[in-house]
Amino acid sequence: MKNRGRTRERAGTGTVELRQVGNNQHPTSGHEHWLSRNRLLAANGAFTVYAIALAVDTGHADRTWAIWAAVGYGVTTLIIWLTRHKNIPVIWPMLVSLAGALAAPVTWLVTRVAPTPEVQVISRSATLLLQHGTPYLDQGQLATWLSYNPYLPVMALFGMPRALGASGLFGDPRVWLTAVSIALIGAAFAVAAPHRRCDSCRYNILLSTVFFAASPVIAFPLAVGITDPPVIALIFLTLALIARPSGLLRAAAALGVACAMKATAWPAIPVFTAMLAARDGARSAWRFLGATILVAGVLAVALAPAALIDPYAFLQNTVLFPLGLTTHKTPAASPLPGHLLAMTGVAGHWAAVGLLIAAGFGFAVSLIVRPPADARAVAWRIALGLAVMFTLAPATRWGYFVYPLGLIGWIYLTRQVPAGPDKGGPTPRPVPAEASSPA
Repeated sequence: MKNRGRTRERAGTGTVELRQVGNNQHPTSGHEHWLSRNRLLAANGAFTVYAIALAVDTGHADRTWAIWAAVGYGVTTLIIWLTRHKNIPVIWPMLVSLAGALAAPVTWLVTRVAPTPEVQVISRSATLLLQHGTPYLDQGQLATWLSYNPYLPVMALFGMPRALGASGLFGDPRVWLTAVSIALIGAAFAVAAPHRRCDSCRYNILLSTVFFAASPVIAFPLAVGITDPPVIALIFLTLALIARPSGLLRAAAALGVACAMKATAWPAIPVFTAMLAARDGARSAWRFLGATILVAGVLAVALAPAALIDPYAFLQNTVLFPLGLTTHKTPAASPLPGHLLAMTGVAGHWAAVGLLIAAGFGFAVSLIVRPPADARAVAWRIALGLAVMFTLAPATRWGYFVYPLGLIGWIYLTRQVPAGPDKGGPTPRPVPAEASSPA
């Protein structure tokens, strides 16, 4: 009978448990995280510089977030630097980053500053949904650009607490956008983890979730009420599920919810479908495509049945307004090629639309000629496609690039790297733990 014992090895990124069988030690949780201490130090330093620059260059809610975030990122950077030779898990300074970049500014903006336009639109759409069965105003009521609702019906759910009478912090859509986004990001990293029962995998899930939620890619949009983070999180969950052979229908459900929330999720459908056709065959691809569209369609109809009575109002709000083809145009604009071309006049606007359609056609051809081979390739392809789409769109803003940036971040954070000491901290030392009973 062989004796079995355990030791725990603490590194800068987590706890690694080793099980001893005879004279050999076998790692039960030796999964090194890509986010080493040095990378976290560099990332938070870069986030600090970005937040300071934003605080100087912008105003209103953006500046409020930037001031809070600069303090949070700066303190986190300092703590990681000062503890670089100590055996302190980096999750603790990352919680400071999360508090400074997300929790504090969300609370401050919700309780002390007037709602942003996005928050106003979500709140109104929820009220309309309760009263009239549709989150959209008809053509005769579209008096200003704020009258339009470019979101799909599921997005109105984030305004439902206020529509049902909640007030203060718990009535603001930003609180629910934040809670749902963080929960979905955590679920995505949990599904993508090699295991969920070992110590280091659980630690890595927590670290990845906190880091991503605290990053400007997620924290900034959530604080000011921009609606992209839950859609990004659902795309992450789809990527994690689709990587597993048994996760096809659950992946379709996740993407279907995203597609019933915002139109920016729809370009992901053909990319996932092309990958499945190449990896698993046409039958799996058709099952995924059908299930995704069915989920999106059922949710849209169930949540906005009255929208079927006036499809033109739906078209104006969700298609024509984002393309800049309505009487009242969104003031959200950035000096990107599509917008600059559209600013030259009617011909330039249609030229920008034509370029967008041509880019979409070329993207579709690339999926047929060279489909992505796996979930990581899908993430790269979606990131590239969305970056091109946002660059050429007539009505666009820099904020949309959180999608490609988020997808690139997902690719790196879900990389599997060989186990080893965190080069940014001290060399791990085995610490004796309680011995298990003989087997």
